[in-house]
Amino acid sequence: MKRFMRAQPRPARTLTMLLANVEDPVNVGSAFRIADALRAELILAGITARPPHKLIAKVGRGKDSRVPWRGVDDVVEAVELAKSQGDRVLAVEITDDATPYHRTSYPERVCLMVGHEDHGVPKKALAAADGAVFIPMYGKGASLNVHVALAVSAFQVMHADATDDDEG
Repeated sequence: MKRFMRAQPRPARTLTMLLANVEDPVNVGSAFRIADALRAELILAGITARPPHKLIAKVGRGKDSRVPWRGVDDVVEAVELAKSQGDRVLAVEITDDATPYHRTSYPERVCLMVGHEDHGVPKKALAAADGAVFIPMYGKGASLNVHVALAVSAFQVMHADATDDDEG
């Protein structure tokens, strides 16, 4: 299986994932697994749980020791850091001007930002972002778990322009 996966073409897009005030270490551990799967890096900002942490290591299956990450105390500074790397910062959040994640055109460098489990992306960080994408919800629930929303949107970013020819 590892040989099969290594043979798959890697998308050209560069992805950073910014966790802004994500408190639950389970969500953070899951983000490390998602980042590893997509060869992305993480920015853990604000009150986001950070390694070393038993739950992050357990849920992330140790990926916190191999995925590039950095901690930034201020969420707005974290957005500015991503922008300074050349990333277009997109919050995964429902806003007045958010576009559906699957109908968004993504540049070569993208930073997806998710927020707190109850309060979402902090308003100051949202104001500093370049835009927002949302995941349409068709049932009675209004949202997904943070790590699930991150996975759905992150895989879309990495494969948005894929064609049958790109997929081997």
